[in-house]
Amino acid sequence: MGLAGLRSGSSEEECSRKNRKFEKKLQFYAKIRDMVASLHAKKTISKKKKLRNRQKKLKAYDLSSLAEFLPELKAPRQPAPETNFKLNSKSRRKLVEKEGEQLRKVLNHPAFQTDPLSAIHQHLQSTQPVQIESPVKTLKKTTRKTKRKRSKASSGAKSMEI
Repeated sequence: MGLAGLRSGSSEEECSRKNRKFEKKLQFYAKIRDMVASLHAKKTISKKKKLRNRQKKLKAYDLSSLAEFLPELKAPRQPAPETNFKLNSKSRRKLVEKEGEQLRKVLNHPAFQTDPLSAIHQHLQSTQPVQIESPVKTLKKTTRKTKRKRSKASSGAKSMEI
């Protein structure tokens, strides 16, 4: 009798305990959901701020408005030869044929046959740009060894003079 009464009360307590645990879980999940939503909102706000800052920086570096004040440049007469071309077998073969023909022309030229070195020198003078040589002093680092050598050399010269 007493045992049966305890069991019915304990089952009610057990149900209420289960309900409380379930409610706690629901509250926890709701907190987590709210936290995730707020973090997501913060993240989107920070992304928008970064985007605005980036656009402001781009506007600051936009120099297209100054282009109208710059003088117009004439197009170059001859396009610069492309130096970064790929050498596949076809282009390599063309290059070898072209260079071989040029070499035959040079070897058959009468000026080259009479004096090859002067012909090459004349060719380089006519094709290479003139370089203006300016006297530039190179500053040498004086080290302890060079200072010692100088002092020994000067002391040696003094001893000979005496």
